[in-house]
Amino acid sequence: MSTPTKLPELFGSMVFNEETMKERLSSASYGAWKKCVTEGTSLDISTANEIAEAMKQWAVEKGATHFTHWFQPMTGVTAEKHDSFISPVGGGKIIMEFSGKELVRGEPDASSFPSGGLRATFEARGYTAWDPTSFAFIKEGSLCIPTIFCSYSGHALDKKTPLLRSMDEVSRQAIRILRLFGDTETKRVTASVGPEQEYFLIDKELYAQRRDLRMTGRTLFGAKPPRGQELEDHYFGAIKPRVAAYMKDLDETLWALGVLSKTKHNEVAPSQHEMAPIFSDANTACDHNQLAMEMMKKVADRHGLVCLLHEKPFAGVNGSGKHDNWSLGTDTGKNLFKPGSTPSQNAQFLLFLAAFIKGVDEYQDFLRATVAFPGNDHRLGAQEAPPAVISIFLGDELNDVVESIIKGTEHKDSGKRTLEIGVDVLPAIPQDNTDRNRTSPMAFTGNKFEFRMLGSSQSISGPNIALNTIMAEELKQFADELEKSKDFQADLQKLIKKVFTDHQRIIFNGNGYDDAWIAEAEKRGLCNLTSTADALPMYTAKKNVDLFVKHGIYTKEEINARAEIHIENYTTVISIEAHTMVDMIRHDILPAVSGYATDLCERAASKDALGVACKYETTTAKEVGKLTDALLAACDKLEKDLAKTPADAKKAMAYSHDTIIADMGKAREAADQLERITASEYWPFPVYSDLLFSV
Repeated sequence: MSTPTKLPELFGSMVFNEETMKERLSSASYGAWKKCVTEGTSLDISTANEIAEAMKQWAVEKGATHFTHWFQPMTGVTAEKHDSFISPVGGGKIIMEFSGKELVRGEPDASSFPSGGLRATFEARGYTAWDPTSFAFIKEGSLCIPTIFCSYSGHALDKKTPLLRSMDEVSRQAIRILRLFGDTETKRVTASVGPEQEYFLIDKELYAQRRDLRMTGRTLFGAKPPRGQELEDHYFGAIKPRVAAYMKDLDETLWALGVLSKTKHNEVAPSQHEMAPIFSDANTACDHNQLAMEMMKKVADRHGLVCLLHEKPFAGVNGSGKHDNWSLGTDTGKNLFKPGSTPSQNAQFLLFLAAFIKGVDEYQDFLRATVAFPGNDHRLGAQEAPPAVISIFLGDELNDVVESIIKGTEHKDSGKRTLEIGVDVLPAIPQDNTDRNRTSPMAFTGNKFEFRMLGSSQSISGPNIALNTIMAEELKQFADELEKSKDFQADLQKLIKKVFTDHQRIIFNGNGYDDAWIAEAEKRGLCNLTSTADALPMYTAKKNVDLFVKHGIYTKEEINARAEIHIENYTTVISIEAHTMVDMIRHDILPAVSGYATDLCERAASKDALGVACKYETTTAKEVGKLTDALLAACDKLEKDLAKTPADAKKAMAYSHDTIIADMGKAREAADQLERITASEYWPFPVYSDLLFSV
């Protein structure tokens, strides 16, 4: 790509950011926009018109010819409808126009987007509305304007609207707590997020030969290669030239779009890599992660590669996740999950920590549901990703602090200081004194929590909506109680101790991969929702619906609609995978192995006629025949069972999990055994050794 030579000039060069707005807008319009962002005030049409004109002029100077409202429907990917800036003026001439009305609102056809019943099929109209807190940008010749997306009746049909609502709500409740500690300066608390993004790169030509990869994003067949990740030499290893060129191009593409791409490295599995950004507010982080996933695929195509974001594209090696690093910060620059240097700051830290622990314990089922979808079922619970049981890792030092508060005993840190609970004498808590526990679903890492259960392909909005709302609920409860207190320090001490005592079951610092932990978690009464089929019904549990309705994040109809969309999506994905599997078995594998068996038999007959030993041919042919029969039987059963899928969405989800996935496992087992004994020239598509080690 053609870019400025200096990184500071490149970064954000395709973004209509605050600096550009300040340069191109009148001071009055810039001030009105700034007030809109910081205080939530509305923009009048004259201001919107001025912003639109400046935005259009800037975009045209950058080569843009179209504009689009860029939104995030419930598909999990972004959507856009492009309109040109041209407007006829007579005589076969045009001018370039873009009004404030076009900036602020659009009307895309909503009929084909998932709605979960929020609108009837014949009600096609949907509305997009500009999100002024997220900067517009230019992508592939179009000015992209980040927007929310709602139905004609006003229901949120997207992932951005509830995220913005949850950010506002957690800010409101956090400020109530800060006021109790004497903070009169903070006007807004912002949820900040840094999502680490894992992905695979494979050769484009090989990808084109795998129907399963093209249709489903993962390999439905594939025997384990002689070498996988056993040597542990890929993780953080030297980056190969072809991958390095891709990563350089990706960085420059993302930097121009204002995405804070910071870290790149090889991950554990062959052909697996990771990109991690610098933290930003949750809204921007979600927008940027959607952009990053899109650009990862497009940049890969330019390099003759394919970027796979599926959670488990290859069996037998590590899958890909997305670690969601979440924290809360004030507009005065303070991280609320960072232990302080004064007793009051540490008491405040412990109260926010208590709120998080209580919230995760009480809503662990909903948090699990936010990361529940078919691709992630291949990861969670395996020895490569967090278990399906949610717990919190605090690290030894902070865990000792919590336990001393629970027991009412003295705590001595590594500096031999005695820890007492009262606000006035609470000494400093060691900062960043934790080791990353890769087996923990929710690990405290110094000044943030790392939610490690997200799948690599999913939007980060759902989990962050949940974290924001859960935190808002607990902070509200604390504020309601402490605002009535007549002895703040004493009541604060009692509250922190009670919360840590009542919710200590969710804290676990050990090995989450150990079977003993699963047994221990059951004793503690923690949820073990091992599959999407187990987890998604928790979406509409009464306490969860009540939580989101109470805080105005979702209406009851909106949360029920989202549950319905996720449930239907599960069956749809499994059905596509199963039908693809049947197609590949009948059209590719069975003809190939039948041809191989025939050739073996003919060679055996020729050798036998010459009196030459033909043990290899005869034994292999028999084994191929046996496995071919098993594969055909498994394929027949899978096809018949697919036809019996119930019409009811919830029953279909359970049936797909219990029956269809089991059928697919049987078919794959036979096919993978056939791959191991079939000569390479007969096997109909590239095998794992080709796919994982070709780049």
